[in-house]
Amino acid sequence: MANYIDGFVLPIPTSRLSRYKRVVDKVAEIWKEHGALAYFEYVGDDMILEGTLSFPEALGANKDESIVFGWVVFDSRETRDRANEHVAADPRMHDLLKPLTDPSALIFDGRRMAYGGFKALTLSQ
Repeated sequence: MANYIDGFVLPIPTSRLSRYKRVVDKVAEIWKEHGALAYFEYVGDDMILEGTLSFPEALGANKDESIVFGWVVFDSRETRDRANEHVAADPRMHDLLKPLTDPSALIFDGRRMAYGGFKALTLSQ
């Protein structure tokens, strides 16, 4: 059976990556409590391939921002849908995300995040 994933990519101020990571480590545990099989976030390292639109370009990232690419793995879309509801209602998430979205020291801007749910097209290991 193929898994279902939520994928996302977003810019984060490079100077605030360590603070973001501390929050994400806690966020990942909450997602797993609510049904995620795995949670991954990676920071961009090699972002340019000639002839293609890069993630920084697509997101309008500034030179002082890093690109974070992540995905959350679920056993099915149904599990993902339930997890999304539970995570959105979990007060710990609100407490964790509040400092990241403070306008005076914005780290995470959801309007600049690309997101989507994905079903398997091909599986190869």
